[in-house]
Amino acid sequence: MSGPALVEVIRAGGLTTVQDLGRPGWAHLGVPRSGALDPAALRLANRLVGNPEPAAGLETTMTGCTLRLVRAGTLAVTGAPAVLRVNGRAVDTGGPVAVPAGALVELGPARHGVRSYLAVAGGIAVEPVLGSRATDTLSGLGPAPLRDGDTLPLGPVTATPAPVDFLPVGAPPAQLDLPVRLGPRHDWFTAEAVRTLLGTAYTIGTMSNRVGARLDGAALPRAVAGELPSEGVVLGAVQVPADGQPLIFLADHPTTGGYPVIAVLYDVLPLAQARPGTIVRFHGPIPLR
Repeated sequence: MSGPALVEVIRAGGLTTVQDLGRPGWAHLGVPRSGALDPAALRLANRLVGNPEPAAGLETTMTGCTLRLVRAGTLAVTGAPAVLRVNGRAVDTGGPVAVPAGALVELGPARHGVRSYLAVAGGIAVEPVLGSRATDTLSGLGPAPLRDGDTLPLGPVTATPAPVDFLPVGAPPAQLDLPVRLGPRHDWFTAEAVRTLLGTAYTIGTMSNRVGARLDGAALPRAVAGELPSEGVVLGAVQVPADGQPLIFLADHPTTGGYPVIAVLYDVLPLAQARPGTIVRFHGPIPLR
């Protein structure tokens, strides 16, 4: 051993956060679940290095990051594929990688998709908040997004890495077909608005983030012009602000909102790796009027 079990952040990238599987069960106190936007990718990264699936890792956004492991360890990168270098030597993502003490780990920009997940044996052991180490970018709970010069503690290694060499990852589709159920406030919209939502292509906008995927496309006119008192909203809710452009709530969404929700997605996972410009089509029943 050559020092404490720490990760030094050399280059934080555009947005790199600590994420685990989130903090469910606190919505009644106004706390969203948060956690990895692509939980399957984080679970896989943890399995590859021998961590329990709920262990905390790093979620990068498009631009990657550069780290240094003070002590020798094992890491794995999953999710959006990117070039991974250890002390300047390219290594495969999608499998366990042995890293010498003091080695520079460079994770490049995502080749396609949005979010890469980097797990280190032992897990990122920052102090948990309400049972989770996840960074919530909306509420500010959990550790702040990484900055250059940060250090992150690692927990004890409890198991050996998985006996695999490489797991291939395909590119995300250029169009997402998203099943929805209508409501709870679809009656606040005209019948034409509902038909537009279910029959028109939208694109993911550049202002999308961990809170929500903002969509560009046909506006959805309302049948009710009044104000809606704030009410609970859930993961996957399709809310329509005053400009009529739908917004899909993601992991760091608020727990209440004052704009009507026209529909709710059955599954938001396809949006985790969807870049701006990706085409989105909704599918669901059209109610009789």
